[in-house]
Amino acid sequence: MAEIIHPFYEAHRGAMEAAMRDRLDLAEAMLRERAQLSEIDEIRREVMDEFEVVLTQMPYVGGAASRMSDFFMRLMGFMAISRVLRRHGVPVPVIGEIERETYKAQLLTAPEAERLASGRQFMSPENQALLREQAARSATESHQTEFPEDFVYDFVEPDTGDSFEFGINYKACGFCKLAARHGDKDILPNICGLDFVAYAARGIRLERTQTLAGGASHCNFRFSRLAPDEKAES
Repeated sequence: MAEIIHPFYEAHRGAMEAAMRDRLDLAEAMLRERAQLSEIDEIRREVMDEFEVVLTQMPYVGGAASRMSDFFMRLMGFMAISRVLRRHGVPVPVIGEIERETYKAQLLTAPEAERLASGRQFMSPENQALLREQAARSATESHQTEFPEDFVYDFVEPDTGDSFEFGINYKACGFCKLAARHGDKDILPNICGLDFVAYAARGIRLERTQTLAGGASHCNFRFSRLAPDEKAES
């Protein structure tokens, strides 16, 4: 029996596949030079085929009502890239470097003004209020029963002397759950590394000293605004 893609992800499938093709275009030179791969057209086909598999594995966590749905849609494609490159014997650290640089290049194709506006919206009091609300909901028994593959997290207020504006402690991670289920624990840190790229492109400094993927009790995300001379392009 064929695996089924959830209708929410099916509705966004075209955009996700287009993003994957763009990433592969951006990664081509690195795949040749750093991964020492020559059959790039075959690698492309393998990655897109693996992405079809990934689409069937993506957990549904509430669709548009959940901020974490966007995380899955933006980052799960890198799981497909990691799996294929791993099969071709590319070292995991090299895979991580290629993915981070590819993602940065892709994010920076958006106009700077647009990216920074998105960052300001993320740091805004209105969004912080939404994050508090969704964090509280993520920890409820009813939510965890309905969406067992979702993230569970707390909103963190800064204390006296703290340099960050707010934080999030992720106590359960949807990517960790999926990686454990499908044998991807070794490539999971590469997905974690993409967070720094994603926030920097929007003018946000992410500080994080531990992750669930690294064996910690939680991921400690701390957010503040990058100074003008710390733009993602630098």
